[in-house]
Amino acid sequence: MSEVATTTPSSSPPVEASDAEVVAPRRRTALYSAFAIGAVVVLLVAVLATRPPSTTRLADSPLLGRPAPALVGKSLLAGGGDFDLADHKGRWLLVNFFATWCVPCQAEHPDLVRFSAAHADAGDARVVSVVFSDDPDDVARFFAENGGDWPVLADPVGSTALEFGVTGVPESYLVAPDGSVVSKVIGGVEYDELEDLLARARGVPEPAGGG
Repeated sequence: MSEVATTTPSSSPPVEASDAEVVAPRRRTALYSAFAIGAVVVLLVAVLATRPPSTTRLADSPLLGRPAPALVGKSLLAGGGDFDLADHKGRWLLVNFFATWCVPCQAEHPDLVRFSAAHADAGDARVVSVVFSDDPDDVARFFAENGGDWPVLADPVGSTALEFGVTGVPESYLVAPDGSVVSKVIGGVEYDELEDLLARARGVPEPAGGG
């Protein structure tokens, strides 16, 4: 009688995860985080860019009557040098948020140039621009072609825009000589409007028959 050989299955040792299997989830998590951050930036760009181009109005802001947020940086324009808002107490500052791809920003630029030139000799008021989500070369080219020699500061991640409470571009904030924010202007500005805004902020009475 023949014997039938039998084998008893042996228990296999536990399989340990390879390094690649451990690293993969970490990479996926980092990738998802990068996508999330990118989505926030894209959303902010979209918010800043979507505003009716003809809208120009004064708006409420938690900053009114309070010190303006810190604004420090090196101008993107050649020979522009460093800028620090704190160094400009004693004069009026118009902080203008813009982008070269923004059509209303392009439309308001000649009025900003005129306003800056009108106060250059007296030195009583100055423009400073903060650009968001734009290429420095495009910014330099825009100013070279359209004029304007005031400081232009980068805001690559939108932190300055968030601190000021910017809801769209263009948007401007008038800062008093004591460093406090006195006005927030939504939409493109015009020269006459800026002069009127500055006169009212100074407490200059309107001429007789004025609107």
